[in-house]
Amino acid sequence: MITHTTQVVSKADIFLTCSEEKYYSSDFIVPKNTLIRLLSGEMVIIMPDKTLTISAGDTIFFPRLELAKVRKHPKDSQPYKSVAIYFTPEGIQQYFVRHHLKPGYTGKKTGIKELNSHPLLDSLFNSLLPYFNLENELPETIAENKVDEAISILKELDTDVFNLLGHFEEPGKINLRSFMEKNFMFNMTMDKFGYLTGRSLTTFKRDFKKVFDMTPQKWLTQRRLELAHYQLTERNRKASDIYLEVGFENLSHFSLAFKKQYGHAPSRILA
Repeated sequence: MITHTTQVVSKADIFLTCSEEKYYSSDFIVPKNTLIRLLSGEMVIIMPDKTLTISAGDTIFFPRLELAKVRKHPKDSQPYKSVAIYFTPEGIQQYFVRHHLKPGYTGKKTGIKELNSHPLLDSLFNSLLPYFNLENELPETIAENKVDEAISILKELDTDVFNLLGHFEEPGKINLRSFMEKNFMFNMTMDKFGYLTGRSLTTFKRDFKKVFDMTPQKWLTQRRLELAHYQLTERNRKASDIYLEVGFENLSHFSLAFKKQYGHAPSRILA
């Protein structure tokens, strides 16, 4: 639920986000590898296999095209506020050329990762904050130098993350059943599901029909409702707390779909 506006200030590939919203939740996927430092507030990152709670002072790495549900909200009377550095393929390639390096990506994926606290990270993000007070755009050379500094710090602190920066390829065709069973709760378009599985929309729908013997939308609704039913009956959770988690856009749509599937409203389970 959004109650106030969110302000995003951009300085080249460096962004400051300040949100006065009481609560914000969304399915999250970044098109570029991203390093984020949380300045205040709290971020809860829900993944298929684990949940991370990020507090002020924490730093996280979001790999490109990684799926997660993200909740942002104020904490300790402070708004949600973060600084993010985007790593573009062009910027990474130029970094490798300047430093006479070759991409070392080995196929190992880190997933969304919380980095250990380190003075180098503190120094980097503290040096970025004054730039957001500039009236004019940050000079390109300075922005490039700060992104290069961030890359060099990752090279020193986490080899796996640094190597992942050098992976530029688009998603290849992957096992459809495994991907969908893991990620069905993410509320994305069929185009996006197709792209992340290495397929055009037409091929995705055709392959999906072969694998699951039904349309993607029908299967997604069914699986999301099954997960919701489990959360309601076995975990004793409320419909208002789970409808976003299982992949529905709003509570009304969830309630109607649930009643159609199970013959009664989700609220009756806890009655």
